[in-house]
Amino acid sequence: MSKEDKRRIMLEKVLKEHNYQESALLEILHRAQEIYGYLDKDLLMDISGSLNIPPSHVFGVATFYSFFKLRKPGEHVVTGCLGTACYVKGVEKIMEAVEQEFNVKRGHSTPDGRLSLLVTRCIGACAMAPTIVVDDEVIGKATKEIVIQKIKDVLGGDKAENR
Repeated sequence: MSKEDKRRIMLEKVLKEHNYQESALLEILHRAQEIYGYLDKDLLMDISGSLNIPPSHVFGVATFYSFFKLRKPGEHVVTGCLGTACYVKGVEKIMEAVEQEFNVKRGHSTPDGRLSLLVTRCIGACAMAPTIVVDDEVIGKATKEIVIQKIKDVLGGDKAENR
């Protein structure tokens, strides 16, 4: 059985658990993202058909919440919190430094697919502002030097990508 077949079976199980109810759409999208890693157009269309609801509704929910990824993320994911506390404490300068150092734009991945740079509106760690998340590790009171070094470490060394 292929990996894709296993994923489809897992998603079908989730849909059955929720009795194919539209009211479970948010939970189904969360679980689908856990299974697939992201929610591409084809997957959202499949969910729309399975729940018998318009694609516009499914896409509307998926695009409203910043938690959902609509593109395949890179091997390593860096997320900057753009909430008020983080913004005031200088997260913008950190994000600009990451963009420059690793030649990646927000919302995109490096050409080799090793690094994605994402943003979110708030991670709920305002007391530790500014915060950056690198592969699910929250870096509080972040500086550009600390974040860049952490990214280099997870990428496997001191080299910056795509220089």
